[in-house]
Amino acid sequence: MNASQNSLPTLPNRARRLLQVALVAAVGLFYALLATPAGAQSINPKQLRIGYQKYGTLTLLKARGTLEQRLAPLGIGVKWTEFPAGPQLLEGLNVGSIDFGTVGEAPPIFAQAAGAQLAYIGNEPPAPAAEAIVVSRNSAIQRVADLRGKRVALNKGSNVHYLLVRLLEKAGVPYSEIQPVYLAPADARAAFERGAVDAWVIWDPFLAAAQVQLNARVLADGRNVVSNHQFYLASRAYAQARPDVVKLILDELAALGAWAEKNPKAASSVLTTELGLEPAVVDLAVARFAYGAKPVTPEVLAEQQRIADVFHGLKLIPKAIQVADASWRQAPR
Repeated sequence: MNASQNSLPTLPNRARRLLQVALVAAVGLFYALLATPAGAQSINPKQLRIGYQKYGTLTLLKARGTLEQRLAPLGIGVKWTEFPAGPQLLEGLNVGSIDFGTVGEAPPIFAQAAGAQLAYIGNEPPAPAAEAIVVSRNSAIQRVADLRGKRVALNKGSNVHYLLVRLLEKAGVPYSEIQPVYLAPADARAAFERGAVDAWVIWDPFLAAAQVQLNARVLADGRNVVSNHQFYLASRAYAQARPDVVKLILDELAALGAWAEKNPKAASSVLTTELGLEPAVVDLAVARFAYGAKPVTPEVLAEQQRIADVFHGLKLIPKAIQVADASWRQAPR
């Protein structure tokens, strides 16, 4: 929901009650959608539906068309759907509008806590510098501790949500002592530009765009604080029905990552076209990418479990979860 945690505006009592009821109903509908079993949707044997965001290896994969070439002999076509952020992508995955996608660390935790039937397929290596808190160049805020009482924009349930929690913890600032303003990236950028928020927690390439185009100053990034893995996930129903296709996707992502590491200028050129951003922005973002897709290990799942436990302790998710329950390798074959 693109709104802050501030109280409702002054309204007559009856109007306020009606608005509160409507908000509660809307939140209930969102979680009901997440809890809809993905298995309720049929698997199309002739089409793989992929959700992607404007960053990373999946965007390269879409541009180069190599996955389509690998799947053609199997009689499978590929449909690509863009999402603005991880939470929305996982909602699409769970209600059956896509089969596969990529998100950061936090979205699968929020989705699993809401009952989503997903499976961790793989992950990229850590890229902690690819997310950060930024402030305006002339802001009086000089350290994370200065965020106490300030308005901080972020996409709720995204990878930067955990970054913010950890940075505040490191600075000795309780999460309850900032004013989180939950906004999707485009809305957050607009709020940041007009000074409606004091800081913005964001990931690449939006982070790189803020630095290059808005002259934003990095207050702190994820180095020495978080891993910032990118995860590849499938609906549990699809992973169980087509493990061969899931493995093929992961193999193709690994091969493409190896190519991009050896050819950063070529990768940057492809992404510049795909993202519609100026080369300086893409070059900065690509310099912070981490390539090397591989199956999720128990150690990485343990990192996810620590994040889930922190979110539960802060009451950001409604119940405790066992991340390992969403491991693809534990799914029945």
